[in-house]
Amino acid sequence: MNFCLVGLSHKTAPVEVREQLAIAEEMLPDALRQATSLPDIAETYILSTCNRVEILALAERDDGGIGPRLGEFLAELKHRSYAELQPYLYEYRQKDAIRHLFRVASSLDSMIIGETQILGQVKAAYNVARTAGTLGGILDEVLCRSFSVAKRVRTETAIATSAVSVSYAAVELAKKIFGSLDGKHILLIGAGKMSELAAKHLLHSGAAGIMVTNRTASRAEEMAASLQGRAIPFDRFLDYAAQCDILISSTAAQEFIISKSQAQRLLADRKNRPIFLVDIAVPRNISPEVNKLDNLFLYDIDDLEGVVQSNLKERTREAQLGEQITDAEVEKLMRRLKTLDVVPTIVDLQAHFEKIRQDEITRLESEFRKMSASQREAVEAMTKHMINKMLHSPVTELKTLAQHPDGLKLVETVRRIFNLKS
Repeated sequence: MNFCLVGLSHKTAPVEVREQLAIAEEMLPDALRQATSLPDIAETYILSTCNRVEILALAERDDGGIGPRLGEFLAELKHRSYAELQPYLYEYRQKDAIRHLFRVASSLDSMIIGETQILGQVKAAYNVARTAGTLGGILDEVLCRSFSVAKRVRTETAIATSAVSVSYAAVELAKKIFGSLDGKHILLIGAGKMSELAAKHLLHSGAAGIMVTNRTASRAEEMAASLQGRAIPFDRFLDYAAQCDILISSTAAQEFIISKSQAQRLLADRKNRPIFLVDIAVPRNISPEVNKLDNLFLYDIDDLEGVVQSNLKERTREAQLGEQITDAEVEKLMRRLKTLDVVPTIVDLQAHFEKIRQDEITRLESEFRKMSASQREAVEAMTKHMINKMLHSPVTELKTLAQHPDGLKLVETVRRIFNLKS
């Protein structure tokens, strides 16, 4: 079987090149059908995301020209010059193409290892190709196997268990401080995107409610509504702060808006119950002196970035286990697919012997015209049993030959020996 994958990604091409080759979802069915109509192409699959555009094809023969043909197709599809795109393109063949697909689906080739979006994108592209009719039995099986490999990588490694964004790192730290976020209340000081995202993660993780304050009251009210919280006056946020367990600050203030003395008063109002302060503003909004107070946990943007970088290193280590899983799954699938290469010969061999059996039974009936129904049934059973026993070893050996480097040549020899039509 001849697999070929051609494409570009964030690893090989800048965004201005990737966006030139991106294929809109509504254009995919037509693109797939055009690709499948190329010479020697039997089945096709196209994946187009913001970080990659790839086409995987099953070719009827391997003449060395499939890769350039697919690259030229992608360029022409988007009215681009193949010569200009070629430096950014990669090509994988045979099991390397399958390995690349498995790595992509498992997020091992993603910009952020362990991200969850890519598998959904791979599945969506699979559904488009199925609907377009460009998947046959082989690529369908390969793609379905990529889904199960991705699931195995995710469940058997820890590539997706730690925070790799600043906003989610804040959630991870909050969980370490409080154990559970159930019933915890949040105060957002400033209405930045990063703090909003952190608040959404916290609410999703069980936090009970949220208050929002901002110098621009309308912006606070808008964000509070989107988070199902309530807006409070910016000049009085410290009066409300004691009601909250987690404070996230991201204002554009050029001076500290929470000093050490203000934090001491806040702790006193909370009767020394722990409070988690997240300062993601630059310049910082909260005095670092606050960190000297007991039961008050302050993390700034550098602290959160440190958590993210540590987690990224951990994901990279876990990715090595993911690579081992994908390599093993590639070998398993290739053995299975090689076995399929000999199926036509096995079917033809069985048909060849079945014809001989039927011919001999017909000859026997003409010589012994008085053969009873029970006698004919006995002859049928005996000859079928005989053929099955005779073919057992050859069929088993043919399946073994499929794994041999010269397996197809040896299978062709078998076809010639028994005069099986190609």
